[in-house]
Amino acid sequence: MTALQTTWFFLVGVLLIGYAVLDGFDLGVGFWHLFTRRDDERRVLINSVGPVWDGNEVWLLTGGGAIFAAFPPVYATVFSGFYLALMLVLLALIARAVSLEFRNKVPDPRWRATWDVSFSLGSTVAALLFGVALGNVLRGIPLDAEGNSAVAFLDLLNPYALLVGLTGLAMVATHGALYLVLKTEGSLADRAERWARAAWIAYAASWVAAAVSTVATQPHLVRSYRASPVLWLVPAASLAAVVAIPLLSRRGRPVAAFLASSVSMAALMATAGLALFPTIVPDLDGGGHDLTAFNSSSSATTLTVMLVVALVGMPVVLGYTAYIYRAFKGKVRPDEHGY
Repeated sequence: MTALQTTWFFLVGVLLIGYAVLDGFDLGVGFWHLFTRRDDERRVLINSVGPVWDGNEVWLLTGGGAIFAAFPPVYATVFSGFYLALMLVLLALIARAVSLEFRNKVPDPRWRATWDVSFSLGSTVAALLFGVALGNVLRGIPLDAEGNSAVAFLDLLNPYALLVGLTGLAMVATHGALYLVLKTEGSLADRAERWARAAWIAYAASWVAAAVSTVATQPHLVRSYRASPVLWLVPAASLAAVVAIPLLSRRGRPVAAFLASSVSMAALMATAGLALFPTIVPDLDGGGHDLTAFNSSSSATTLTVMLVVALVGMPVVLGYTAYIYRAFKGKVRPDEHGY
């Protein structure tokens, strides 16, 4: 049973990492959408993510479903305690999805401008609130003996969670700009390179600030690293990838720079997971009511059936994802097709 619980802790982590890396550049493109004013350039930005954004969000749905089935008390506690924040995330994701579909339905500049704002705002708010939610999970939330929690929305906007949220926003902004360097050309690609450099400065600074703040104010997150020093290789890999991004960009290696950004994000998410394990939601009050992979999991039968389904389904998802990215590789140009 312990092996199954541990396996599902890390499988959920893999799903969330997949979402962060893949939908991260979607959100990043949305963040930059209003930084260009020409309609043809905005269409290029939207068409760069148009064929893949919905497939990328499958990782979020699958991750949420896996938490619901594998760790139901965690799902219940987080989704009830963070209810308003998660509803805002949901509205933001709906806004960007609707914007992609509706923007070109009416040939009116005001219509398109409205959906452009909706797309950009939805992407930015979602990225920020995802980071804030992660920051609160890392910090811990008040839990009673039954694992219930009631957190006021403003309490979620504490300094540590906001710092993690801003780090996440800078991260996806960098990731999205690097993706646009790959997918655009000409003056738009040149601007995307400048966006990436500016966002990288914010990403690197917030990465360091979040790391220092974590070590200084969240000792429970450093405990496992002190117990097993080899784990420090994971955050070190994230930092090395962050440092590599501008070096690779300046050498004219945009693919390598984008991959470095992906590694930095994946390693940063893994750093958070290793800091928590086996805890999933710490008790902020220190009352010993932590929700862990061992005290909040489903039965062994449920976890076993889920594992079989995952072993069958994951290759299908990976194959579909690889096919879509291969089919739509290359530069994006404005034409009569697309969004």
